[in-house]
Amino acid sequence: MLGYVKVFKPELKVREYEVYCGYYCGVCKSIGKRYGQLPRMALSYDAAFLALLLESISDDHDAPVQEHCIAHPMIKKKTIIRNSAIDYAADIMLILAWYKLLDDANDEGKLYAKGTMLAFRRIYKKLRKNHTALCESIEEHLAELSKLEKEKCAHLDMATEAFSKIMETIFSEGYKEIFKKGQNASRIYADSDEDLSALFATIGYHMGKWIYLIDAADDIEDNILSGAYNPLIYRYGFDPSVESPEGFRTRIEEELKFNLYHYLAMIGNCLDSLEIKKNKGIIDNILYFGLNRKTEEIIEQTDPEKRI
Repeated sequence: MLGYVKVFKPELKVREYEVYCGYYCGVCKSIGKRYGQLPRMALSYDAAFLALLLESISDDHDAPVQEHCIAHPMIKKKTIIRNSAIDYAADIMLILAWYKLLDDANDEGKLYAKGTMLAFRRIYKKLRKNHTALCESIEEHLAELSKLEKEKCAHLDMATEAFSKIMETIFSEGYKEIFKKGQNASRIYADSDEDLSALFATIGYHMGKWIYLIDAADDIEDNILSGAYNPLIYRYGFDPSVESPEGFRTRIEEELKFNLYHYLAMIGNCLDSLEIKKNKGIIDNILYFGLNRKTEEIIEQTDPEKRI
């Protein structure tokens, strides 16, 4: 359910794109340095957005460096950025990857997942020790989500709520871990910790709503064929005897777009309340171009190979 949160490159300045890649590469480097090479396969562009947003209210300047990359060993990457927000985003990617493997192994019996979990188990134990409350919260909400999926829940708000609470926790805990522990403390926000924590929580909450729903929209045809749970199929009562998957999409399109754009508008309102000190152009690009374009492409069923 990851990989949807990305920039729209044509609307970025060259320097902004270098910084964005610097955050993305920084997450990859952070994983490799602290956990080894195999876990780097869990890397997702979503991590770059999380790190960029958490770091955007910091007084610290980004400090890019040049280093060799495992994917491009013959040349040095021009921009690699390191900070505590990047380390946190890297940890989140691995935590979510663990729970995805667990789901694949338990519910779908995929052999690759069971094998990968054996290699991943020691890393997860370290992550859980460092982020105990976060992992417990994620497990609680994943259990609720699993229960709803097994019950074939037809209530869209209930189905999206469990995942949105996971994202809410990830964003709010990120703020608390990085800023309230003083690693990157911003003097301007010293007296408004609770307000900021609530803002990050709300951004994460609505981002979770958007991700879960856009993923469901993207998977309609596949889920119809496989019989896998999809909240849209049950909420809007897809009946193969009276309509095609294409007809079903057309029937639910307007309400689906309303919900998706509503979630993006709520994220935008929260971002407007933040005093973003750096990389605002990149963050605005992700929200107002990247996520809007992704919404259009999936609703309109653009060929996946042609998507941004």
